[in-house]
Amino acid sequence: MGLLTFRHAAGAGFAVLLAVPGAGFAQSGAGSYLAARQAAHDSNFDAAVQYFSRALAQDPDNPSLMESTTASQLALGQVARALPVAKYMEDLGLHSQVAHMVVVANLITAGGFDALLARDPKTVGIGPLVDGLVKGWAYMGAGSVAKALEQFDLVAAESGLRGFALYHKALALALVGDFEGADAIFVQEDGRLTAMSRRSALARAQILSQLGRNKDALEMLAETFPGLFDPSLTRVADRLASGETLAFNHITSVQDGMAEVFFIIGAALKGEASGDYALIYTRLAGFLRADHIDALLLSAEILGDLGQYKLAVETYKKVPQDSPDRHAAELGRAEALRRAAKPDAAIEVLEQLAQDFPNLPRVHSALGDLQRQEENYEAAVAAYDMALEFTEEDGQGRWFLLYARGISHERLDRWDQAEADFRAALVLSPDQPQVLNYLGYSLVEKQDSLDEALGMIERAVAARPDSGYIVDSLGWVLYRMGRYDEAVGHMEQAVQLMAVDPVVNDHLGDVYWAVGRTREAEFQWKRALSFVDPDDTDAEADPDRIRRKLEIGLDDVLAEEGSAPLKVADDGG
Repeated sequence: MGLLTFRHAAGAGFAVLLAVPGAGFAQSGAGSYLAARQAAHDSNFDAAVQYFSRALAQDPDNPSLMESTTASQLALGQVARALPVAKYMEDLGLHSQVAHMVVVANLITAGGFDALLARDPKTVGIGPLVDGLVKGWAYMGAGSVAKALEQFDLVAAESGLRGFALYHKALALALVGDFEGADAIFVQEDGRLTAMSRRSALARAQILSQLGRNKDALEMLAETFPGLFDPSLTRVADRLASGETLAFNHITSVQDGMAEVFFIIGAALKGEASGDYALIYTRLAGFLRADHIDALLLSAEILGDLGQYKLAVETYKKVPQDSPDRHAAELGRAEALRRAAKPDAAIEVLEQLAQDFPNLPRVHSALGDLQRQEENYEAAVAAYDMALEFTEEDGQGRWFLLYARGISHERLDRWDQAEADFRAALVLSPDQPQVLNYLGYSLVEKQDSLDEALGMIERAVAARPDSGYIVDSLGWVLYRMGRYDEAVGHMEQAVQLMAVDPVVNDHLGDVYWAVGRTREAEFQWKRALSFVDPDDTDAEADPDRIRRKLEIGLDDVLAEEGSAPLKVADDGG
């Protein structure tokens, strides 16, 4: 039989695993197979497992079906259930990465270190990095620390694998109590290992504390996470500051070390490979270490990215209530609920979290963002007020809180407060194109300080020349200033960037009308009208006003509104 290899190119899904069923594939199984393919393509892992299992029952020796069933089970974290098929595939001599992962994971939990060492990577290998690191930990489990360290060094010599290997070598040394040796590895890499991930920094903090160097651990954490301490990091820092010696519990066993192998690879793959492939690694990490909270959080995040919001919510809820990372789990659960079109449930989660963590700006900020998205602007302002109260005056991200609160004030017709927030945001971050554009555009709409508005928007366009909204603002301020000919090119570019946006098309229609291109103006207004969402009550594009322009023209609409006629605006430009 041909060899099977689990594909993991960026953007690929489980569907790439599937081959055309063999000639003997029963018609009764064809429906299950097709349904399974669709479910796998949609990352609907529950349905994929059911349908692939049914298809496999009809064609039990189909290698592709065996692999696809195993892969779907792994994505659900059903590692033990995947074992029989995975072992059968190895017995048949099939090379399947997912099958080998399942067999290896079960050998690890069984303490089968000799069996792991006896596996031939050429025939039952997962990949050079996993195979090499697992072999190192298997030597540890078999009682040979020297061979383990030698193995980690061999992996480190491979191109691109050095950081991973040295991290695990440091963990192995720390596990046997050689904290000086472990820290020496972190030091020799000029801090690169420490900054490799949040987990590596926390591991080194424990190592330094075991060496009686709490002050160094605190300084290292402050440098690694400047101004970004969350409740979990704060708890660690407080314990270090009190003089407590932190236990080294980053890993407590060889099996924990092997769980870390799968986790760091899953974390590295996220964003680089297909989400379902990265998910397999994080699921295996969670299988090998049930209390691996980071594996739970990352699995849930990936599930959310794949659109599996129900599974994401269920996974976030597995983080224990007393975990120092519970806030992160609840923030993730709220985001999954929001993306699942359950904003009320998401708001409820965040409101409870705000009570539990009243001093955590990120919680209030998330609540403010959600309330603003739901057009609950009063509630959004209140949440941003709390976030700002607990954010340092020069704290990272404070500009965004001011900007977001300013938007909420502007929507509530509190322009003085909105403008004050926008200008305060620019004091903190003078070149933020979002703020420059929003404030500049608002000034344009109010016919106030047009020269200043033009300068702001020009700076915003320079920073984001491919943003349709910002380019539209530049064309619109020129139109408002009566510089119609100059406005045309910018508005046309904005429509190219945002072809179906009703506001941009409406604006281009007005600009065309102003330069005498009335037929083209009417065409753009009709386009704008076709793109208006009738359910969006807060939309800027006014369909009634657009219809009126189509009936009587822009000049007469401006006259009805009591606005300055175009020729007056032009003459004054």
